Amino acid sequence: MANFGVQIFPTDQTIGPVELAKAVEERGLDSLFFPEHTHIPTSRKTPFPGGTDLPSWYWRTHDPFVALTAAAAVTSRIKIGTGICLVIERDPIVLAKECASLDVISGGRFILGIGAGWNVEEMENHGASFKNRWKIVREKMLAMKEIWTQDEAEFHGEYVDFDPLWSWPKPVQAGGPPVWLGANTKWTFDRVAEYCDGWMPIGGMGSDGMENLQAACEKRGRDASEMAVALFGAPADVDQVKGRIEQGFTDIIFGLPQSEPDKVLAHLDKVAAVAEQVRAA
Repeated sequence: MANFGVQIFPTDQTIGPVELAKAVEERGLDSLFFPEHTHIPTSRKTPFPGGTDLPSWYWRTHDPFVALTAAAAVTSRIKIGTGICLVIERDPIVLAKECASLDVISGGRFILGIGAGWNVEEMENHGASFKNRWKIVREKMLAMKEIWTQDEAEFHGEYVDFDPLWSWPKPVQAGGPPVWLGANTKWTFDRVAEYCDGWMPIGGMGSDGMENLQAACEKRGRDASEMAVALFGAPADVDQVKGRIEQGFTDIIFGLPQSEPDKVLAHLDKVAAVAEQVRAA
């Protein structure tokens, strides 16, 4: 049976991460995901992929690792994850430490959802190259895996380079927290197969998505059936959710409204009811 979770931008204008995490666990759901934007440049020229004006919650979101740590502290069962972490904007040694620490503090409940981002100006403020963003993300992830798994880790790449180092704690989960890639292009499948443990497309995938993932995994000697496939932005509809599970999705992640707490909780009740009906079918 699939797992069911929710996602929201945790800001100073909606429900707090502590109250929400408790409510998610109380309703029998399985996971809670927070996205990331460190800031939004006021002179941004990059168009919003959503096709509208950029919503204000993009520049009001809490740091996801702080918010997820708060969520972990008041729960014992649900998975907590980034959806997504902008790896391109973070130092890999520091990020490896943050991920390992959160995995330990949560008792091995952390999922690292990653992406390369879309906002050129935001990346440039961090000194990151938009043109080379996926090459950089790849090296940072490979370097982080070395830190998570080796007593004396080192990495020598084009964009990430460090001599042997010590870094503890190590993650509770063997090999490090599961890494899910949030993207949906023709290059996504090989990236997932090379350095990830799951795929998290927003809104769905093409009819050949699962076949492409399986082919990429076979090429790299991996088993696609062991990959998580998480639908972000799932509709709160029983029949549609059933259809997505039949497609091969292992995790169904519903979006919550960027609204006042009572409206967020009301929608949480709705998606929890959908999950219960699907489980009972």
